[in-house]
Amino acid sequence: MFEVSVEQTFAAGHALRNYKGGCEDVHGHNFRVRVTVEGEQLDATGLLVDFLELKSSIDGAIAYLDHKFINDLPPFDKINPSAENLAKYFYDRVSEGVKPGVPVRISEVCVWETDTSSAAYRPKYSALV
Repeated sequence: MFEVSVEQTFAAGHALRNYKGGCEDVHGHNFRVRVTVEGEQLDATGLLVDFLELKSSIDGAIAYLDHKFINDLPPFDKINPSAENLAKYFYDRVSEGVKPGVPVRISEVCVWETDTSSAAYRPKYSALV
Protein backbone atom coordinates (compact mmCIF):
# COMPACT_ATOMS: atom_id res chain seq x y z
CA MET A 1 0.00 0.00 0.00
CA PHE A 2 1.30 3.44 -0.94
CA GLU A 3 0.55 6.56 1.06
CA VAL A 4 0.83 10.27 0.24
CA SER A 5 0.26 13.17 2.65
CA VAL A 6 -0.03 16.90 2.14
CA GLU A 7 -0.10 19.51 4.91
CA GLN A 8 -1.47 23.03 4.73
CA THR A 9 -2.04 25.78 7.29
CA PHE A 10 -4.64 28.46 7.87
CA ALA A 11 -5.64 30.95 10.54
CA ALA A 12 -9.18 31.25 11.89
CA GLY A 13 -11.18 31.99 15.00
CA HIS A 14 -13.81 29.90 16.75
CA ALA A 15 -15.59 29.41 20.05
CA LEU A 16 -16.55 26.00 21.41
CA ARG A 17 -20.20 25.89 22.43
CA ASN A 18 -21.03 24.29 25.80
CA TYR A 19 -17.35 23.84 26.62
CA LYS A 20 -17.48 25.39 30.12
CA GLY A 21 -13.97 26.77 29.96
CA GLY A 22 -11.76 29.33 28.28
CA CYS A 23 -12.23 27.82 24.83
CA GLU A 24 -15.93 28.72 24.99
CA ASP A 25 -14.79 32.31 24.46
CA VAL A 26 -13.80 33.53 21.00
CA HIS A 27 -10.18 32.66 20.25
CA GLY A 28 -8.03 31.81 17.26
CA HIS A 29 -5.53 29.27 16.03
CA ASN A 30 -2.98 28.80 13.34
CA PHE A 31 -4.45 25.47 12.26
CA ARG A 32 -2.51 22.79 10.41
CA VAL A 33 -4.26 20.16 8.31
CA ARG A 34 -2.74 16.94 6.97
CA VAL A 35 -4.65 14.83 4.45
CA THR A 36 -3.34 11.33 3.79
CA VAL A 37 -4.44 9.22 0.84
CA GLU A 38 -3.61 5.59 0.18
CA GLY A 39 -3.81 3.20 -2.69
CA GLU A 40 -2.31 0.05 -4.09
CA GLN A 41 -1.34 1.22 -7.58
CA LEU A 42 0.88 3.93 -8.98
CA ASP A 43 0.06 5.59 -12.28
CA ALA A 44 2.24 5.42 -15.40
CA THR A 45 4.34 8.30 -14.01
CA GLY A 46 5.00 6.41 -10.78
CA LEU A 47 2.68 8.55 -8.66
CA LEU A 48 -0.13 7.52 -6.35
CA VAL A 49 -1.64 11.00 -6.66
CA ASP A 50 -0.16 14.29 -7.79
CA PHE A 51 0.81 16.38 -4.75
CA LEU A 52 -0.42 19.50 -6.54
CA GLU A 53 -3.89 18.04 -7.17
CA LEU A 54 -4.25 16.99 -3.53
CA LYS A 55 -2.96 20.38 -2.39
CA SER A 56 -5.50 22.11 -4.65
CA SER A 57 -8.37 20.14 -3.09
CA ILE A 58 -7.20 21.09 0.39
CA ASP A 59 -6.73 24.74 -0.64
CA GLY A 60 -10.36 24.95 -1.68
CA ALA A 61 -11.54 23.69 1.69
CA ILE A 62 -9.16 26.03 3.51
CA ALA A 63 -10.23 29.09 1.52
CA TYR A 64 -13.73 28.74 3.00
CA LEU A 65 -12.34 28.93 6.59
CA ASP A 66 -9.17 31.02 6.35
CA HIS A 67 -9.25 34.25 8.36
CA LYS A 68 -12.91 33.72 9.23
CA PHE A 69 -14.91 33.16 12.41
CA ILE A 70 -15.72 29.51 11.82
CA ASN A 71 -18.87 29.51 13.99
CA ASP A 72 -20.57 31.74 11.41
CA LEU A 73 -20.02 29.29 8.52
CA PRO A 74 -22.19 26.27 7.70
CA PRO A 75 -22.00 23.54 8.93
CA PHE A 76 -20.29 25.07 11.97
CA ASP A 77 -23.18 27.43 12.62
CA LYS A 78 -24.98 24.22 13.74
CA ILE A 79 -22.17 21.90 14.88
CA ASN A 80 -19.28 22.75 17.17
CA PRO A 81 -16.13 23.88 15.32
CA SER A 82 -13.96 21.41 17.23
CA ALA A 83 -10.78 19.98 15.74
CA GLU A 84 -12.63 16.67 15.40
CA ASN A 85 -15.46 18.24 13.39
CA LEU A 86 -12.96 20.22 11.32
CA ALA A 87 -11.15 16.98 10.44
CA LYS A 88 -14.44 15.49 9.20
CA TYR A 89 -15.18 18.68 7.26
CA PHE A 90 -11.83 18.40 5.46
CA TYR A 91 -12.44 14.71 4.77
CA ASP A 92 -15.82 15.50 3.18
CA ARG A 93 -14.58 18.45 1.13
CA VAL A 94 -11.37 16.84 -0.12
CA SER A 95 -13.23 13.62 -0.97
CA GLU A 96 -15.33 15.66 -3.40
CA GLY A 97 -12.13 16.68 -5.21
CA VAL A 98 -10.77 13.17 -5.74
CA LYS A 99 -11.03 12.40 -9.43
CA PRO A 100 -13.31 9.51 -10.35
CA GLY A 101 -11.34 6.54 -11.56
CA VAL A 102 -8.27 7.34 -9.46
CA PRO A 103 -7.82 4.27 -7.24
CA VAL A 104 -7.09 6.10 -3.97
CA ARG A 105 -8.96 6.80 -0.78
CA ILE A 106 -8.46 9.28 2.02
CA SER A 107 -7.22 7.23 4.94
CA GLU A 108 -6.83 10.04 7.50
CA VAL A 109 -7.28 13.74 8.04
CA CYS A 110 -5.50 15.30 11.00
CA VAL A 111 -6.12 18.85 12.26
CA TRP A 112 -3.79 20.58 14.73
CA GLU A 113 -4.95 23.53 16.80
CA THR A 114 -1.49 23.90 18.31
CA ASP A 115 1.89 22.26 17.74
CA THR A 116 1.03 19.67 20.39
CA SER A 117 -2.76 19.18 20.12
CA SER A 118 -4.49 17.48 17.21
CA ALA A 119 -7.54 15.44 16.28
CA ALA A 120 -7.89 12.94 13.44
CA TYR A 121 -10.72 11.55 11.35
CA ARG A 122 -10.40 8.15 9.70
CA PRO A 123 -13.36 6.74 7.77
CA LYS A 124 -14.49 3.38 9.10
CA TYR A 125 -15.06 1.90 5.66
CA SER A 126 -13.69 3.55 2.61
CA ALA A 127 -13.62 1.80 -0.74
CA LEU A 128 -11.06 2.79 -3.30
CA VAL A 129 -12.79 5.27 -5.62
